[in-house]
Amino acid sequence: MKKILSAFLLLCFTIAFSQEKKPMFWQDIQEFKKQDQQNPPPKDAILFLGSSSFTKWTDIADYFPDKKIINRGFGGSRLTDLNDFAEDLLAPYQPKQIIIYCGENDFADNHQLKAKVVVNRYKAFYKKIRERFPNIEVDYISIKYSPSREVIWPQMKIANKKIAAFMKKEPNAEFIDVTKAMEDANGNVRKDIFVEDMLHFKPEGYKIWTKVITPYLK
Repeated sequence: MKKILSAFLLLCFTIAFSQEKKPMFWQDIQEFKKQDQQNPPPKDAILFLGSSSFTKWTDIADYFPDKKIINRGFGGSRLTDLNDFAEDLLAPYQPKQIIIYCGENDFADNHQLKAKVVVNRYKAFYKKIRERFPNIEVDYISIKYSPSREVIWPQMKIANKKIAAFMKKEPNAEFIDVTKAMEDANGNVRKDIFVEDMLHFKPEGYKIWTKVITPYLK
């Protein structure tokens, strides 16, 4: 009986340990792999990578009906996660363009985080993209000023400015600034385009993004 109990405890420990070793968002990545197996991703598509602003854009293909879209946003992700899962996010695809929205959660996780840290995280991911896709278009959507995260707007503003300067120097790269389009006539962030959490968009928010993003699409 003791041997059976010992074996059972060992099995429980092994299972628990294996689950602990799995990094955050591991399950999201497995789901992407499952989707790719069920529906092989098209070549020459536009690959959207990033956090929940993309994850919740579940009908993104309807906003760009004449484009081939692959949405690989996973909610809560940070630029550190894009770096950690870079191989899984890039290797399965042959896109003609990559559009990134990420960085907001980096600041949200640590309100004391310096802008240069987030900028360097982005540069590291950009480098990984270029190692695999040296010539395709790569665009970065500016970090949005969510009303619920006003306390970290100052760092976001600095990061946006530095990433914009970096992208300006890079070939086949653009910084897509959505800031002005999300403001009212007085220059304040429109709260009416957000759902109750003042973080994620209503359809109106995505319509605004669509209008800004469309001219950059290949």
